[in-house]
Amino acid sequence: MDTLKRLSDYFPTSVFTGRSLVFISEDWRVELTEHKNADFTNISSPSPVVRVKVFKKALNGDFVPGHYEDFQLPNMGDLAAQIEKYVQFAIGKNIRENA
Repeated sequence: MDTLKRLSDYFPTSVFTGRSLVFISEDWRVELTEHKNADFTNISSPSPVVRVKVFKKALNGDFVPGHYEDFQLPNMGDLAAQIEKYVQFAIGKNIRENA
């Protein structure tokens, strides 16, 4: 969760739920979750995986899952920049300003 808390500083329009980092608008929901490597035999500690899920609002008002991508970059600035670029291309809006 440390990575998500640090990313929430980078994305001022996000909401940290304690489990995920969420951006929401009238038409879109973007959710970031952090996953640690469950392989305990690996002694090195790689960066956690941040999964970015994109949901689009359906005609009935429910958010329908679309696609997702996993990011694993050690540098927080690079991680945030790549997530921002991915979401911007996916939904056509800048999530730093408003989703």
